[in-house]
Amino acid sequence: MVGITDVATHAGVAVSTVSYVLSGKRPISAPTRRRVLDSVAALGYRPPAAARSRTIGLAVRVDDGTHRPLLAEFLLSASVAARRHDCNLLLLTDHEEHGVLDAALLDGLILMDIGILDSRLDTVRALPVPTVLIGLPRNPAGLACVDLDFLAAGRLCVDHLADLGHREIVLLGAPPAAYLHRAGFAERTLAGAREQAAARGVRLTHRPTEGDWDSTAGTLTRVLQERPEATALIVQNEAATPHLPPLLRSFGRAVPEDVSIVVLGSEAVATSGTPPLTCVAVPAEEMTERAVDLLTEHMARPRARHASGAHPVLLEPRITLRSSTAAPPPPGHGRPA
Repeated sequence: MVGITDVATHAGVAVSTVSYVLSGKRPISAPTRRRVLDSVAALGYRPPAAARSRTIGLAVRVDDGTHRPLLAEFLLSASVAARRHDCNLLLLTDHEEHGVLDAALLDGLILMDIGILDSRLDTVRALPVPTVLIGLPRNPAGLACVDLDFLAAGRLCVDHLADLGHREIVLLGAPPAAYLHRAGFAERTLAGAREQAAARGVRLTHRPTEGDWDSTAGTLTRVLQERPEATALIVQNEAATPHLPPLLRSFGRAVPEDVSIVVLGSEAVATSGTPPLTCVAVPAEEMTERAVDLLTEHMARPRARHASGAHPVLLEPRITLRSSTAAPPPPGHGRPA
């Protein structure tokens, strides 16, 4: 059996250095840390379970300056769910190292922000610890996945507005980078909305936006100039959402008398302004609880590192109706921006 002394010899460092890298009790330089973790991975060393608490890694992409209140909901919910299973939660934000290297510190891994064609998945499949994805790649074979059914969520948003009589809808989407990276939540929502718009005879116009005030104002101005008869917005952008009612008012359009708004995202964001917005919520708490439950089940079966053959868990979207949606105004009533 490989021991900590073997790791130290392989890495060319003291046993205490290996201990500090694995425990995090003292800062170790990045090159030394990388060398130690490379040796841990190469030798397949696992710290004795009796000497440590079980630790679940939560790997997320964190971009500086990004407005992501929904991420905070995921982090808090994951922490609470992990403690319910007597596990610690380790937040991993290093895109390069949270794969094989930090797996040495973990008993299990939850990976978020999954792309349709996610380049990390081959690495994840090779990890020596169980892994659960929050998100759904195109090929989830061998991996447990938990996600909101974003395809159905896009359809639900369109159906609600079409049922009210709207025939010209704008989807204000995630930032352009989300579509460039083929983020699953963004692509699937758009695909579902387009599919249902075609089925319901609705014209759907999609525009990504960065979400800050100036970008949202510019995108909204341009799309309403292009589509002056638009009477409804579907919004999948947390940062842009609070700006929309005041921007529309500045254009002379009231919510919902002139323009209806449906949000797909955080309930907290949807209810933070005036009027409160109709919302298809991303159920962060339920998603993380299901992911942690699945992960701890696999952690209890050491030989089953991943959920080979398991079906993805897709949560059914639900819509909460509020005062931001109503029947469209009569034809010709709306005023262009």
